[in-house]
Amino acid sequence: MASSVISSSPFVCKSSSSSSKKDLGFSSFTKSSQISIHRCQKKSISRKIVSVMAPQKDRSPGTTGSVKTGMTMTEKILARAAEKSLVVPGDNIWVNVDVLMTHDVCGPGAFGIFKREFGEKAKVWDPEKIVVIPDHYIFTADKRANRNVDIMREHCKEQNIKYFYDITDLGNFKANPDYKGVCHVALAQEGHCRPGEVLLGTDSHTCTAGAFGQFATGIGNTDAGFVLGTGKILLKVPPTMRFILDGEMPSYLQAKDLILQIIGEISVAGATYKTMEFSGTCIESLSMEERMTLCNMVVEAGGKNGVIPPDATTLNYVENRTSVPFEPVYSDGNASFVADYRFDVSKLEPVVAKPHSPDNRALARECKDVKIDRVYIGSCTGGKTEDFMAAAKLFHAAGKKVKVPTFLVPATQKVWMDVYALPVPGSGGKTCAQIFEEAGCDTPASPSCGACLGGPADTYARLNEPQVCVSTTNRNFPGRMGHKEGQIYLASPYTAAASALTGHVTDPREFLQ
Repeated sequence: MASSVISSSPFVCKSSSSSSKKDLGFSSFTKSSQISIHRCQKKSISRKIVSVMAPQKDRSPGTTGSVKTGMTMTEKILARAAEKSLVVPGDNIWVNVDVLMTHDVCGPGAFGIFKREFGEKAKVWDPEKIVVIPDHYIFTADKRANRNVDIMREHCKEQNIKYFYDITDLGNFKANPDYKGVCHVALAQEGHCRPGEVLLGTDSHTCTAGAFGQFATGIGNTDAGFVLGTGKILLKVPPTMRFILDGEMPSYLQAKDLILQIIGEISVAGATYKTMEFSGTCIESLSMEERMTLCNMVVEAGGKNGVIPPDATTLNYVENRTSVPFEPVYSDGNASFVADYRFDVSKLEPVVAKPHSPDNRALARECKDVKIDRVYIGSCTGGKTEDFMAAAKLFHAAGKKVKVPTFLVPATQKVWMDVYALPVPGSGGKTCAQIFEEAGCDTPASPSCGACLGGPADTYARLNEPQVCVSTTNRNFPGRMGHKEGQIYLASPYTAAASALTGHVTDPREFLQ
């Protein structure tokens, strides 16, 4: 395994590699890793780091005392939430929660535990800090799934929950002005994601919100029941791995390619109970939606949370959606990272994750002989406005019709409206919906999690047969999208759209260059 060179480093690193040094950008790879882990004897690089602590005037050693211990972003957020001046990885601390999110699948259980432990007439700790978003099993005739939403409605009315995004008319989602759709996208769109805060959710992909510079992670129903009653949770402070992505992003790559590249490098267990912090010039160039894609899948590497330093892009997005005050934090220049990975993004190629694991990485062009039966574009990972814009851009550039059924499931009502209203750049004013229709795709469906996690048998686009699907979703384990013998290739919206046009797994450069 070749070791990386971080020439700007002011410290000496002990690399886990013993071979010659080599640049980490690459156009091809084998199963053996080409990216090294640096375990540093001293602290890590400062890259435009800003501390939340006010600068101090120079003082003599006698009055200064010991040198301040540096903290990472995650450590600072948790320290502040625990009302402590310092935390280190491994500390078990009681944390004050800023936002708790739950949905129709886990909400009934979480509220049930809350009532069992705190009493039938107990009140939640703060009805304005709880967000309830029906999104998983919504557009189905399954009576048990429908009952889950009814139960949530009863709890929210009883507890006077301010942010309950309800749906009552399942026949026409547009008749429900409060209904949003996929929780992780709706949280951002509705202003519930804010730098420096602690956001917990009863869903593993709650880590998506780390894109906003906050600590965000998934918890179980028991923990959620406790948070409902107290507003607190006991957490172990995770160590932080740093991923530095530099270089200009090629026009045919998307954030989905980056995170699949990383997961393929470190494996689905490579970041177990660790923070994955992303930085570098490439990260700074990404839009908020692309950053969300990156953080969304850290849990697929076992990560406790993902986080990106907030910048002007972050602040512009957040300030347009909330008036709640917040305070960003940034890693100190002398913070400790358990590992550093560095990528030259300009040398990367489109990738997919082959069945049946998100770390089963391969170049898209290496899978050109894989015949597919369908394409699915949607979910919290790949169902945002920019994801559909990307697919439409490729379809328009190709000027061809799809060869396999292509299902489109916008994440939220807002995304659905964007698909029908926003012009696709370079298309002469055409919307995504118009381009999708010309390409022969299915009509965009009602916004929800859809078939990403299978769901009831009547879920739109569910894999009810052992078919091969290229999907912009996040997991490809057996049975994930329905049929246990189905085969799922995880891919970017570009790669998914290109594959729809050929009927095989296809590198998007065939249509974008």
